[in-house]
Formats: sequence, C-alpha cells, structure tokens
Amino acid sequence: MNWDLIWLNTPMFLHGLLFTLWLVCASVLISFVIAVPLAIARVSRNRWVAWPVAGYTLVMRGTPLLVQLFIVYYGLAQFAWMRDSWVWPWFSNATFCAIFAFVLNTTAYSTEIFAGAIRTVHHGEVEAAQSFGMSRALVYRRIVLPSMLRAALSQYSNEVIMMLQATSIASTVTLLDITGVARYVSMNYYISFEPYVTAGALYLVLTLALTRLFRLAESRWLRHLAPRAH
Repeated sequence: MNWDLIWLNTPMFLHGLLFTLWLVCASVLISFVIAVPLAIARVSRNRWVAWPVAGYTLVMRGTPLLVQLFIVYYGLAQFAWMRDSWVWPWFSNATFCAIFAFVLNTTAYSTEIFAGAIRTVHHGEVEAAQSFGMSRALVYRRIVLPSMLRAALSQYSNEVIMMLQATSIASTVTLLDITGVARYVSMNYYISFEPYVTAGALYLVLTLALTRLFRLAESRWLRHLAPRAH
C-alpha cells in the first residue's frame, strides 16, 4: 500500500470534502424551503391540491436518484428546445444539474416526512388556537409548523444523512466531490484501496458530525419527551 500518494493529494481530498459539504448544504436548505409548503399541500383536503404533490413524491421516491441525475444532466441535452432556451447555460453546468436533481429527490422524501408529522399534530391544539381567534395562517405558524418540526426531527435527520451519502453519485457527472477525488487518484496512480478507504473515512466523519448536530438539536427541542427520573 502507498499512503504517501494520499498524503500528496490531501489538498484535493480537502477540496472534495468542502465541495461535498456545499452540495449537501445547498440541496438540504433549498429542499427544506420547498418541502414545508408542499407538505401543507400534501395534507390538504382539496384533492386538486394534494394529488399533484402525491404524484410528484411517488415518482421521485419510486425512481433511483442516479437515474434522475442522468436524465437532468444527459437526457435534457438531446432536446433542441432545451439547448435553445434561456435555461440551457444552467442545465449545461454539472454542479447546477447535480443540485437540481438532489433537490428534486430529497424534497420528495422531506415532503412526506413533514406531511406525516403534520398529521400527528393533535386536533385539540388546533381547536384551542382557533378558539382564541387565530387565523388559519397564524395557527400553522404558531402551532402546526413548530409541532411538525419537532415530530419530524428524528426522521428528517436520517434523510439529511442519506442525502450526504447520495452526493457520492455527483462524481458520475464529472464533479470532484469526495468520491470524485478518490476516483481521480485511483485512475491516475493505479491504486484503489487507499483512495476509497480515505473517501469512506471522510464520509464517516461527516456522518458522525451530522449525527452529533441532530442529537444536540433533539436534546434541546425534544427534551420534554425524554423520560424523567423519579
């Protein structure tokens, strides 16, 4: 084994680490902003509002993320109307396509997680808020959404970690994330064990860090659910 080559390429691995973090943060933050209103629409009693969201989440969760990424990056390029449109400079960029595909995918999962959490909000809380004269929007802002976020925190943390692992496919569209750097080192130095073990170690460190952050969030916002000592 030749770990000297890994040390020699440490700056590339650090760049891959930062780029992976950027992919995760951008995808998760954008998807969160989109998923919350979609979750509200998902639980709507109006089927013309709920069904399109249900169809979207079904398609996105029922097809592999890798296929979705290939459709966005490689598939759309075959259409002349896409190449001639004003959005083509965006969709010809690998980084944009990766984030676009990641957002579409994780938004679908997050929407279902948040929708399930909304359904767990006790109807009595809503009725009590309405009895004080709160509008529907105010009830959602002060009662439903805070309760939803607390109820969804554990599941949502798993989705964020899964999104971190999923960013490894960004290397298939030429991006130098952690896996992309490992592949580059492997192809250029004809070694496989060292670069991929290094990549795995970096993903493990990121996963442990995210897990710790979510545990801290749970200990703060879900403290009331913890068993009390007698």
